[in-house]
Amino acid sequence: MELREWLAIAMFLSFIALIFTGFPIAWVLGGLAVLFTALGIIAERDLGIFTGVDWNYASLIVDRTWDVMHNWVLVALPMFIFMGIMLDRSRIASDLMLNASRLFGRVRGGLAVTVALIGILLAASTGIIGASVVLLSLLGLPIMLDRGYQTELAVGTICSVGTLGILIPPSIMLVLMAERLALPVGDLFLGAFFPGVLLGGLYVVYILAYSYWRPAAAPIPEDAPPVTTRVVLDVLWSVLPAAGLILTVLGSIFFGVATPTEAAGVGAFGATLLAWSKGRLQGSVLADVTRETTRTTGFIFAIFLGATAFSLVLRGLGGDHLIERALIGLPFSREGILVTILAVTFLLGFFLDWIEITLIVLPLVAPVVEALGFDLVWFTVLFAVCLQTSFLTPPVGFALFYLKGVAPPEVTVNAIYRGVAPFIGVQLLGLLIIFFWTDLVTWLPSVAYGD
Repeated sequence: MELREWLAIAMFLSFIALIFTGFPIAWVLGGLAVLFTALGIIAERDLGIFTGVDWNYASLIVDRTWDVMHNWVLVALPMFIFMGIMLDRSRIASDLMLNASRLFGRVRGGLAVTVALIGILLAASTGIIGASVVLLSLLGLPIMLDRGYQTELAVGTICSVGTLGILIPPSIMLVLMAERLALPVGDLFLGAFFPGVLLGGLYVVYILAYSYWRPAAAPIPEDAPPVTTRVVLDVLWSVLPAAGLILTVLGSIFFGVATPTEAAGVGAFGATLLAWSKGRLQGSVLADVTRETTRTTGFIFAIFLGATAFSLVLRGLGGDHLIERALIGLPFSREGILVTILAVTFLLGFFLDWIEITLIVLPLVAPVVEALGFDLVWFTVLFAVCLQTSFLTPPVGFALFYLKGVAPPEVTVNAIYRGVAPFIGVQLLGLLIIFFWTDLVTWLPSVAYGD
């Protein structure tokens, strides 16, 4: 191999190693970009060895950074974040939890099913994993534990369903993926809709099956009230605000009435109106939501800029061609190569956050997948489903940390790990279904856009 390829390998391995230092990811990415740019320039200038990175190439970083900050697609990001946090603060989910628990109270595993359905609704309205997991933990975990539910079933349900927000549109991850791969955001939103619903449905099926197989894990409350017309109407009434907002945002995108950026603005404004209609739009709430939105947006964009510089230097050193040659050189069919990519992505999820994998790994493997003749929208949704497991896999599974931070002391880390294990299996089953049933992703975009 050439020196430039050794530098590319050293750059990627340095990134993996520095992740575990606890240093901010944005600074790690940006710092490595500066360091290996300097090494490339020194090798070319003083040693006369071609590395592909010189002063002219380094100046491209400024242009790429400008392109990121000037991208109108990313304007949707802070507004979707604002919408999710505002809906969280308006306590719509708490009202829904109260009424839905009465509706499913007489079903074995009904409380866990209630948490799952509310999690699906939150996923389509907030898209903020931390907010969804913490909210579901505060609302559902104490009730399930008080009613005698098995700890592993309770925490596994909350962690797994809470991660759906990263997949079900409007998803922040899909917005970032669309920007990285120059794909229409609407195509990814449409393509991810059925897979997201499929995963939610698989969670519910598993909960019901496990509850009937192990009745002691999900006892039926003796004081569960009967289901009446009043209870059903209360549930419908509590669902309407969030469902109406979701249909407005996603419907305006799906039917071509608004761009994702415009729909994000509608969603942020609609969430604010919902909070106002419930009398929960005090000045302190608005200030808190604005502050949290700014912090989250700043965190994501800092990583975005660092990843842009990192990716550019890695490509300059020939890292993309090195990966392409390594993958195509595998003694597998094209399907085998794709499975290998997904397997490596799954393993990386044990150690890296979804943002780093999306911004660093996805742009490197996507050209290979496209060259193999696969539909890029389908692959991107597959990649997104695979990345969803990164929130559940230790030691970097953020959903596990979010839940542990608000769970009662008797809920141990080992119980959380045991609880999420079968749900990771359910996610992999969903990934397998999407892999073999491509129309699950491609049908809706083809119907919407007629191609």
